[in-house]
Amino acid sequence: MQRAILALFLVLLGIAPLVLSEFHVTLLNYIGLSALVALGLVLLTGVGGLTSFGQAAFVGLGAYASAYLTTATDLPGWLAWAGGSPWVGLAAGLLLTAVVAWLLGSFTLRLSGHYLPLGTIAWGISLYFLFGNLSFLGGHTGISGIPPLELFGLELKSGRAFYYVIWVMLLAAVWITRNLLDSREGRAIRALKGGTVMAEAMGVDTARSKIIIFLIAALFAALSGWLYAHMQRFVNPTPFGLHIGIEYLFMAVVGGAANVWGALIGAGLITILKQWLQDLLPKIFGASGNFEVIVFGIMMILVLQRARDGLWPILARLVPEARRSSRAVPQGQALPKKAMPQAGADILEVRNVFKCFGGLVANNDMSLTVRAGEVMALIGPNGAGKSTMFNCISGVDLVSEGEICFLGERIDHLTARAIAHRGMSRTFQHVRLLPAMSVLENVAIGTHLRGDKGVIPAMLHMERTEEQRLLAEAARQIERVGLKASMFEQAGSLALGQQRTLEIARALAADPCLLLLDEPAAGLRYMEKQALTELLRRLKAEGMGILLVEHDMDFVMGLADRVVVMEFGEKIAEGLPEEVQSNPAVLEAYLGGVE
Repeated sequence: MQRAILALFLVLLGIAPLVLSEFHVTLLNYIGLSALVALGLVLLTGVGGLTSFGQAAFVGLGAYASAYLTTATDLPGWLAWAGGSPWVGLAAGLLLTAVVAWLLGSFTLRLSGHYLPLGTIAWGISLYFLFGNLSFLGGHTGISGIPPLELFGLELKSGRAFYYVIWVMLLAAVWITRNLLDSREGRAIRALKGGTVMAEAMGVDTARSKIIIFLIAALFAALSGWLYAHMQRFVNPTPFGLHIGIEYLFMAVVGGAANVWGALIGAGLITILKQWLQDLLPKIFGASGNFEVIVFGIMMILVLQRARDGLWPILARLVPEARRSSRAVPQGQALPKKAMPQAGADILEVRNVFKCFGGLVANNDMSLTVRAGEVMALIGPNGAGKSTMFNCISGVDLVSEGEICFLGERIDHLTARAIAHRGMSRTFQHVRLLPAMSVLENVAIGTHLRGDKGVIPAMLHMERTEEQRLLAEAARQIERVGLKASMFEQAGSLALGQQRTLEIARALAADPCLLLLDEPAAGLRYMEKQALTELLRRLKAEGMGILLVEHDMDFVMGLADRVVVMEFGEKIAEGLPEEVQSNPAVLEAYLGGVE
């Protein structure tokens, strides 16, 4: 059904300029140009969670770069070879945009919260006024006489001739964006929105992923600007101002900011409504003005209240989904595995670690050792500092003082990503997963550091062999922990106990030799705890070291080889489970005193 609708859409696109008037063809051209920019915002804002109001400025970079190169008669000698050709102008515009976007992104993407969109507003306004104040760009008058595109010796001077160029490029952008999101790199990008800490712990370079989507969104905007310049054959700063940047963001949000096809829906709806309202509202109010902006503002409020995910998910629900039975479990050659350390060897050493948050000492002179092929339990009352200790060991937090060594290497100065690459993996006290993604995709994030195909192969679908191997590994770990029946369900639909089990599968997919489990039995029923106990015993038998934080004492005492007890950030006891259970200091900490 979905393929049939897509085929019908493509057929209608193909015949549109043959049956529609010049006005409607021009309208479709503007929809295509806007959709190209909105598509970048879907990737940047909807998927990556990075709000940008400045995309119109990147449209201007693409337009002005080509307009200048194809019209200037006094180009410097080193640039003279690039003059005259719109296709060289395209390459120059994309290159210039990539450089500017990389420089802006390097600073802007360090901001978070409301500071990020404010930063994009700042450079968006700056570039807009730069276009209007540079004399060689024509100032606010702009540049005219831009040559038309030539394709196979034909000049594309009319809107009908230009139509197919715009829509072919837009559909190509949709294709590569969908390919990217359906890949190892795409999962890393999707993890940026609400899952940065988890992704870093799984070996994802989130700063790199942010720059990637920022660059892609900017390049899509520059491509739209290049097409606009050679279709209009005239540019001035007006279409590249902040208000147009807001309009592009509006298109993405209304259409469905987290969906590729939402860009087309939003661009089509807003472009058509804008044209219709500009004709209708002056007649109603008896005066000219930008009344459509008022309507768009009201519409935005209604969309944010009634359909926060945009219109595309509403439309998509009208189309039957593929039957679950058709979803085959991924198959692929097994990934290489690290050699486990020798059983009994010290793999983690924590020496005299302090962690302070201002005046609060969360970990006070903590020391412990975990050996290969054993389960070490870290227990203590709530607030004892156990999860802080986990965060210091895994690189989420930097220690204030002391040393942490893993496999003989000091790691207390390393990032969580670097530590994950060395063979340590973890779960979290408060479950960290991506609820809208399937169980399979969530677990596949754990395999990220076991692949190496980059963005370009992902966009061109040239990494399918590696992708199948990564998904097959994720599927094996899902079966291993007993979640096979839920493999294609949304992770957010699982019960809390199953979500914790999912986190264990994700951690195992990274092929660790040390597994850090933060309250893995919380929320599990009796039989699920028994299954988890058996799994951890098998992992221990394979030579894996396990550091376990847990409040269920029956679970801990029946599984752990050694136990460390914490209270108020300090170690108060260490030993065999039976020794710890009878330790007066432990009884004092848990029960408030002994008789």
